[in-house]
Amino acid sequence: MTNTLRCAIVGTGAIANAHAAAIAEYPRAELVAVTDLSRDAAAAFAARHGEPAVYDDLDALLEEARPDVVHICTPPSAHPAQTLAAFAAGAHVVVEKPPAPSLDELDAMTDAAAAADRQLAVVFQQRTGTAAAHVKRLLDSGALGRPLLAQCQTLWFRDADYFAVPWRGKWETEGGGTTLGHGIHQLDLLAFLLGDWERVEARLWRLDRETATEDVSTGTVVFASGTVAQVVSSTVSPRETSSIRIDTQKATVTVDHLYGHGHENWRITPAPHVSADEAASWALPEVEERSGHAPLLRDVFDALLAGRALPITADAPARTFELVAAIYASAAADGAAVTPADLATHPTHRRGFASPVIDLRAAE
Repeated sequence: MTNTLRCAIVGTGAIANAHAAAIAEYPRAELVAVTDLSRDAAAAFAARHGEPAVYDDLDALLEEARPDVVHICTPPSAHPAQTLAAFAAGAHVVVEKPPAPSLDELDAMTDAAAAADRQLAVVFQQRTGTAAAHVKRLLDSGALGRPLLAQCQTLWFRDADYFAVPWRGKWETEGGGTTLGHGIHQLDLLAFLLGDWERVEARLWRLDRETATEDVSTGTVVFASGTVAQVVSSTVSPRETSSIRIDTQKATVTVDHLYGHGHENWRITPAPHVSADEAASWALPEVEERSGHAPLLRDVFDALLAGRALPITADAPARTFELVAAIYASAAADGAAVTPADLATHPTHRRGFASPVIDLRAAE
């Protein structure tokens, strides 16, 4: 690897623009190649982002461009094969969420990374930003007391046109519904702040959309710390919000945003018995950085160039994915509790997340 990371992007849809912008912002990275199923789409993307080379397929890109880092921005079903090909070519991989359609495929991806001595970074950009880092330090240090109760809500709105895209809303191509495709970001931020989970009980619902997967999920997550969290993911909510609330022994921490957060989105409310001086010591840092792809990829690139392990904003690719898998596995078991031990040897939900969905549309 040279002093400049030579980056390639696979899949030039909307989210690829965030990757290209982050690459351009990093002084020691360069976008050298792109590919897409549509060459016209790839060419138009390249014209907007510095004219990298355009290839008809990933194999040709890997052979000719030989990138240091491959950014995978394709639908989830394509992620495993593209990731394995990139590792075989000697590249690191940055993959959009969800990283794979199943836990078994994610295991194959992480095994391939280890065998190739390469890194696999999954994009969970909600972990980033100075506010999230500050709150995590407060929680980890015990400054706020023990976390007791949490709420995690991903209340988004996706209309019929959104699900008209051929690969969306189908178990075999998208892998899951709103839990996997949307709620995973807030679930990841929740797990980033609270740590390992211990038990999940959940249900999947189809309330309005014409989709094979769920348009709403609800569940209860118990964390190893003893914190109990209620989680909801939705694509039928006109007033959109992404929210987390954590009630601790000394304070309530909230973040309310949509697709990204800054200091103005966070609030720490002290309990009545907390002194003003103690509450003041929890104040967010004066220097602010918002969440997003740019800080995430900056930290990943720094680690790759230094030969270090991935930063905590991009490590532990399985933690949230397993939490999502447990939601689906619980729903498939009529809401029964699912533990990490259950999931480790699960007879069906390591291979995919297809689960029964309670369809209430007929109740109209």
